[in-house]
Amino acid sequence: MSAPFAAPPATATVFWALLRRDVRVARRELPYFLVRTTLQPIFFVVVFGFLLPKMGFAGRGYGSTLLPGIIALSLALSSIQSVALPMVQDFGWTREIEDRLLAPVPTTVIAAEKVVLGILQGFVAAAFVLPIARLIMGPIPDLTLAHLGIVFTVSLLGSAAFSSLGLLLGTGISPQQVGLMFSVIVAPMIFFGCAYYPWMGLSVVPVLKYAVLVNPLVYVAEGMRAALTPALPHMPLGLVCGALLGLSLILWYFGLKTFTRRAIG
Repeated sequence: MSAPFAAPPATATVFWALLRRDVRVARRELPYFLVRTTLQPIFFVVVFGFLLPKMGFAGRGYGSTLLPGIIALSLALSSIQSVALPMVQDFGWTREIEDRLLAPVPTTVIAAEKVVLGILQGFVAAAFVLPIARLIMGPIPDLTLAHLGIVFTVSLLGSAAFSSLGLLLGTGISPQQVGLMFSVIVAPMIFFGCAYYPWMGLSVVPVLKYAVLVNPLVYVAEGMRAALTPALPHMPLGLVCGALLGLSLILWYFGLKTFTRRAIG
C-alpha cells in the first residue's frame, strides 16, 4: 500500500521559515547593510549637525529639527533598499525569485515576507543612527525619549510604507534602470521630504508645502519630531499616522500588482 501524501505545510509555517532564512542572511551581512543605508545620513549629521553649528553657519537649535529627520531618512533608505535591490536582482535574468515562488503558499505571502523583512531592517537602521547622531551632535535642546511608543508606531507605519514602495520599485524597474530609480525617485524624495527642515517652514512656499504631502518621508520626519522634540512645531500626530497608513495600503496594493505580474510573466 502506498503511503499517503503528506499535507502541505501551513502558510504561516512557510512564511516564518522564509523570514527566518532572510533574517539569518541579513544578520550575516549586517555591517554591509549598515554602511549602505546609514552612511549618508551620518554624513549629513556630521556636516549639518556638527560642522555648520561649529562654524556659526547654523544655529545651535538646528539639531532639534535635524535629528528626527535624519532618523526618518535612515529608516526610509534602509526599508526601500532592503526590498527594492533584492527584488531587482531576483527578477533579473537569473530569475532567482522562482525558488521562492515554488513554495506552497500564495504569491501574496512571498511579497509580504519581503515587506516584513524591510520593516525589520528599517527599525535596525533607525535604532543604529539615533545614538550615533546624538553623540556627534552633542546636547540637543528639547530632545526627549519619553514617547517611545510614538516612535515605535511611526517607525512601524513608516517602514511599512517604504518597504511597500521598495516592492513597487523593485518589481517595476529593470536592473538597467536602478541608477535612474535613485536619481529620479529617491533623491527628490530625500530633499523634499522635510528631513532637514520642518514641514511648517514650507509655509513660505505654499504650493510646495502641499505638493510634498505625497511624499511618505514628510510624515515619518514630522512624526519623529512629534515624538522626539514635541516642544517644537510639527504636523499633528493623527494626520501623520493616518497618512502613513493610507500610503502603506496604496503602495502595497500597487507593489503587489507589479510583483504578481512579474512573477507570472
